[in-house]
Amino acid sequence: MNTFFRSIYLIGLFLIGMVSTTNAQLINPVKWSAELSNNSPQKGDVITITYKADIIDGWYLYSSDFDPDLGPMLTEVEYTLNKTFEVAGKFTPVNPKKKYDELWEGDITYFKKHGEFTQQLKILEVPFKIETSISGQSCSDETGQCIPLSKDFTFESPKQAEGSAEDESILGFMISAFLFGLAAIFTPCVFPMIPLTVSFFTNQSGGKSKAFLYGFSIIAIYGFFGAVLIPLTKDATFANQLSNHWIPNTLFFVTFIIFALSFFGMFEITLPSSLVNKMDKQSDKGGLVAIFFMAFTLVLVSFSCTGPIVGSILIQSINGAALKPVLGMIAFASAFALPFTIFALFPGLMKGLPKSGGWLNSVKVVLGFIELAFAFKFLSNIDNVYHLHILDKDIMLVIWIAIFMMLGLYLLGKIRLPHDSPVDSISPLRMILATTVFGFVIYMIPGLFGAPVKMLSGILPQSSRHTFDIRSVIREEIDAAQISGPNKKQTLLTPVKYDDLFDLPHGLKGYFDYDQAIEASKKFGKPIFLDFTGHGCANCRKMEDNVWSDPRVLQRLREDYIILALYVDDPTELPEEEWIQSTFDKKMKKTIGAKNFDFQIVKFNSNAQPYYCLLNSEGEKMIPAKAYDLNVENFINFLDEGVKNFKK
Repeated sequence: MNTFFRSIYLIGLFLIGMVSTTNAQLINPVKWSAELSNNSPQKGDVITITYKADIIDGWYLYSSDFDPDLGPMLTEVEYTLNKTFEVAGKFTPVNPKKKYDELWEGDITYFKKHGEFTQQLKILEVPFKIETSISGQSCSDETGQCIPLSKDFTFESPKQAEGSAEDESILGFMISAFLFGLAAIFTPCVFPMIPLTVSFFTNQSGGKSKAFLYGFSIIAIYGFFGAVLIPLTKDATFANQLSNHWIPNTLFFVTFIIFALSFFGMFEITLPSSLVNKMDKQSDKGGLVAIFFMAFTLVLVSFSCTGPIVGSILIQSINGAALKPVLGMIAFASAFALPFTIFALFPGLMKGLPKSGGWLNSVKVVLGFIELAFAFKFLSNIDNVYHLHILDKDIMLVIWIAIFMMLGLYLLGKIRLPHDSPVDSISPLRMILATTVFGFVIYMIPGLFGAPVKMLSGILPQSSRHTFDIRSVIREEIDAAQISGPNKKQTLLTPVKYDDLFDLPHGLKGYFDYDQAIEASKKFGKPIFLDFTGHGCANCRKMEDNVWSDPRVLQRLREDYIILALYVDDPTELPEEEWIQSTFDKKMKKTIGAKNFDFQIVKFNSNAQPYYCLLNSEGEKMIPAKAYDLNVENFINFLDEGVKNFKK
């Protein structure tokens, strides 16, 4: 194209823009928005600004990555530089379309319906202020009109009355991490470990000093993960692999079985006499080794439940903030170690209790039944992750019903173990405990036929893993009748990819592949409910059993959304043509779980589960995502807001 024609075009473009402005901007084809990847960055952090353009039908927006001398105006960004930040990367378009334009006689890149650009900045000082302006050109396919456009944005740190924003941000972060640590104590993988701590310190000398060392070891281990392991490896999949791989879960299962058998009186768990003698002579060295080993076992066993909680702390390392994850994990571990240290400070309490009637041994036996029950949780993790379908929900319930039935009979004196004293009469306490146990057994029995067992959410497999579910049979009959009825259409693309590997709870139908869900969303005109979940995610099961099961939630999920469940811990190997190389850690992702987990980290900057996102048909997040929250009303409002935004 010659220079004269280009000049005439640009003059015309300017006049069109002036006319549009004069007419009160009757034509506004692009709506701009921008957001920071981290609204409270610290000094030295690298953050990303994402610019988003919503483009009306019939118009397109020129991108930023073609020859600037070709003719059209490129989308560009400018910053009012100051001492609080600096530009740390290129202004980059996200997946623009490309074509040869005959008018300009060259290749151009552009966006339709939705455009997105990213820019990395480095924070030099806190508080910060970022002033930016984005400009570009939008044209119509129908009328040929082209309009220049621009938008200004300003981002600032929250104003602080005293001190620096950094200090108060870290303090608030540590307080939150401490509260998360307290909450982690009451997870099903952690709480049963408390009696083991008491038992471990029962035969230890110097219990008080060793108890403090035990608590300090827990803090040091978590601090190690934050300060050394995570920053060095940059491997955000570590916690998931640890809590779901068959090797650690098998080890945990065997460990709990051994503890249970020991409590039943089959043998005593003692260190070798030579090692005990050595510990007596070198108490500091030997004691530290034993205490550290016990603390490390606690940390490893609890990862399957605490992983989602500490995920928000570990993700800070991915963003390059070194100080916050270290202090956050120390705060988390301080709260997490607190009850174990308190129990360990008084290991002689169980020894000092009266031995008359053999009730002390009965306490150990009761703990043995509890340990035996929880041992199968780890075996169930292996079964879920590797799709063995041996320990489905009803089989797990059968095992638990049998264990607690035996416990109830033991409390009533109907079962005696070798070290038990004869039970001539039942004390009021034993009667109350036995009644409670039998009540729990009765509560579990309907679960064999598909009834919800919410008390065991997070321990039992998901409700879809059930051999005989009466409610599921009824739902299938109703669904079949509805689909075959007049004016009823099947709203599910078939075949569903990976439906032989995964299921959705409560009879819901959906997808397990992102691309297929996008296709379904476009075809059926529904938004996507994206659930990042995992086989070993206890909080995911709690959400499904306590929130998803609400009829109002089920109705919205079934009628208003395309459901997409992405399992981040599934080890199923993908065919080589589906492997991807991560832009996050540059590693090749070869399994379904690794690919889904990388997708969650890269696209949504999160590695914790459960994590719920509401997407439009282009795969863009419509509203802020939602994590673990057992408040049903909050979840309903979340779903309703998503539908409202989708209709806009």
